Amino acid sequence: MSVYAVDKLIAQARQLAADYRRTTGKPLPGVSNEIALHDVLRLLQLQPASEPSGGIDAIDPGRNDKKIQIKSRTIFDESKGGQRIGQVKVGQAWESVILVLMDEDYEPYEIYEAEREDLLEYINKSSSNRARRGALSVARFKVIGRLAWTREDGLEPELWDNQS
Repeated sequence: MSVYAVDKLIAQARQLAADYRRTTGKPLPGVSNEIALHDVLRLLQLQPASEPSGGIDAIDPGRNDKKIQIKSRTIFDESKGGQRIGQVKVGQAWESVILVLMDEDYEPYEIYEAEREDLLEYINKSSSNRARRGALSVARFKVIGRLAWTREDGLEPELWDNQS
């Protein structure tokens, strides 16, 4: 299958997921993660992990094959706080976590990256049982991590340099 075909399929999945949500009021399970993975690989010029397991979804060849775990969250109503991301797999060998934030049309609008050391420091110091299991809010992830990409500005060059 060509790259064009995958891009076209992701565009169709994006539309289907948005239409399903508008019709039923519920998100279509499992779709947002696949869309986010496709988007982050393309936007940040990463490579898919050869065997996506063990919490490693992508590799950054421009940063010494850095092992990256990818998380996503579709934000349907920004006025509602407490949005959470999926559990970070703390026992795995990833080096950073990338969070893709998508709008109600499943289009990415911000991408953040947090380093392993920073996430583990927060998790280990936290008194929250959720945090100790690797469950974080979107707001907390933004505080710990750094903005890597925005819809308006693209890559943040001073923060994201995988072209070395």
